[in-house]
Amino acid sequence: MSGSVSYHAGLAAEQIVARHYERSGKPIAEWRWRGQGGEIDLIVRDGEGLIFVEVKKAEDFARAVQRVSPRQVGRIVAAAAEYLGQMPKGELTDVRFDVAMVNGRGELQVVENAFGP
Repeated sequence: MSGSVSYHAGLAAEQIVARHYERSGKPIAEWRWRGQGGEIDLIVRDGEGLIFVEVKKAEDFARAVQRVSPRQVGRIVAAAAEYLGQMPKGELTDVRFDVAMVNGRGELQVVENAFGP
């Protein structure tokens, strides 16, 4: 996949995932939030808590989940800690880390609490 096609496929996948959370009453707080430690695809409000969502697009779910490397998990957790630093409760905020996978047919599968500190 070329860079431009891959970029637009990623955006489309993020929109599918965002609609999923919004339909379940969880609004999107941030899209592609970038801190010094890295980028978080979506940050979702869950009551007073937050869900940090990594979105993966691939032809099938197995390939999508393989694209979440331990190094990437570390960057996401570091970026989340940076984001929490600006929240009223800081790191006492209830959080979870989800991986949302979109396959080639546009189907969605979410793994809640996929990883964490």
